[in-house]
Amino acid sequence: MTLSDAATELRRLHTAPELLQVVNVWDVASARAVAALPETRAIATASHSIAATFGYPDGEHIPRDLMLEMCGRIARAVEVPVSADLEAGYGDAGETTRRAIGEGIVGANLEDQLKPLDAAVAAVSAVVAAADAEGVPFALNARTDVFLRGRDRPVGQNIADSIERGRAFLDAGATCVFVPGSFGEDVVAELVAGIGERRVSVIGVPALPAPARLQELGVARVSYGPSTQRVALGALQDLASSLYGGGTLPTGIRPLN
Repeated sequence: MTLSDAATELRRLHTAPELLQVVNVWDVASARAVAALPETRAIATASHSIAATFGYPDGEHIPRDLMLEMCGRIARAVEVPVSADLEAGYGDAGETTRRAIGEGIVGANLEDQLKPLDAAVAAVSAVVAAADAEGVPFALNARTDVFLRGRDRPVGQNIADSIERGRAFLDAGATCVFVPGSFGEDVVAELVAGIGERRVSVIGVPALPAPARLQELGVARVSYGPSTQRVALGALQDLASSLYGGGTLPTGIRPLN
């Protein structure tokens, strides 16, 4: 599959009637383990998890070169399209996108960090322009942090602001609008109604409806962020605790690495 073919497929997966589930990964071993499943159609990296792998806190503290190198290693290790979490673009969303494409990445998340709308739209436009210059139909999952940063505001105001920003991002060329937050079915339905069917991306949280219901509601994509790494690390810590307590390794360990 060429880079352009992979990008075209990733965009198709976002707009297809079926919900796109992407299980977030953070290194080659985790990417290969997920990609080996027949249900996997695409993979997404988690910036928080990659930063934690190298000992950095989330929030663009990891050097851009190190983040992009890991994203490239992941992209080269699997046969499915890879979308990268590029945070807010590391100071230059267009150049970061250009370099990500050079690493084999065909889609990305881009945070608005609740910057003024014109600045957030300009960043989306920069990503789209960089991808166009590279000849790659990049799948941009433009993220708005309205719910993450507006926990003390009325829900209705957060919905309205998310819709306003989401529509502006789509007008600027984004493929999808990522609205992370802890909310239930009613909010999801309003976001889809305001932004568009197969144009809303959400993050898996306990309050969220099951994937089958998200598909019925018209959601395009669901991802799981750093939770996948936390589950893996929790299992490792539990195993270590059991071994320290006199336990033994379980049977049936799969050689996934």
